[in-house]
Amino acid sequence: MTVLDKVAPEGSKAGERVSPRPTFRHRLSRWDVKVSPYLYVAPFFIVFGIVGLFPLLYTAYVSLFKWKAGGDDPDFIGLDNYKDLFADSQFWNALVNTISIFLLSSIPQLVIAVLLAALLGARLRGATGWRVGILLPYAASLVSIGIIFANLFGSKYGLINGVLQTLGLDPIDWQANRFASHVAIAIMVNWRWTGYNALIVLAAMQAIPKELHEAALIDGAGLWRRFFNVTLPLLKPTLVFVTITSTIGGLQIFTEPKLFDAMPGSNNGGSTNQFQTVTLYLYQMAFENSSLGYASAIAWVLFLVIVLIALVNFFLTGRLARTPAVKKK
Repeated sequence: MTVLDKVAPEGSKAGERVSPRPTFRHRLSRWDVKVSPYLYVAPFFIVFGIVGLFPLLYTAYVSLFKWKAGGDDPDFIGLDNYKDLFADSQFWNALVNTISIFLLSSIPQLVIAVLLAALLGARLRGATGWRVGILLPYAASLVSIGIIFANLFGSKYGLINGVLQTLGLDPIDWQANRFASHVAIAIMVNWRWTGYNALIVLAAMQAIPKELHEAALIDGAGLWRRFFNVTLPLLKPTLVFVTITSTIGGLQIFTEPKLFDAMPGSNNGGSTNQFQTVTLYLYQMAFENSSLGYASAIAWVLFLVIVLIALVNFFLTGRLARTPAVKKK
């Protein structure tokens, strides 16, 4: 009889190997492996629940009431705020303005960001200075940017109209004309955000293995062919990220149109709401008209619009990102 047989507990077969009982330290290490990852990410979810998820759910709750600011007894009206919102012509006008400014800003912004990233990736003297320079608009005060651009696009003494008159063209009333005001606000947005997106794209460009460019160069590919056949396909995941973030920011635009309005203290987005965005309309209903329930309904509809457009962008750009970068012969 072996030693193992002697120490084997009752009911076990002779010769059967008995695993030693795990020690407290061993059990503690197993629990550490299982539980510690959740503890590491828990602070993010706790903070998100407090400052993100709870306000979102509470806004949905408020949208079901006729809730006036300062009122102690809100009236439950169900989905009436949403019914009134979908029949509100001013809301649809604000939504069209928001999408128009978003398209005029995001599409040129992404194209210029990729081109700037390609230029910054080239061998330039003082490359660090150029990279810092394109990020300066993002670091500048947004209020000062709004004041500067409001004066640049002034209808009477603005620099842009002065240049147009010098070229023999008629001046444009940038704030009264609906499309012109969208263009001016989109230029303001592009000036601030293009450099930021260019640096993100530049970081992705520098992560592309040099061996791929060298192989394409050996195969006789020129500069533009390498850019379109090697660089752009490998940038697709980064472009997906930049597109989605630009979509979220573009549909929530508030400060630029508010500062562009010539009427001090106005949240109407122009005398005839020609460049009023959804967030400006939300601000007007909540803090000028004190209709917190109606403003909450606007916020939730805007949230759903952003989610819908972001999902469309994700699936469209995601399908492009999943296409193979290099085609086999």
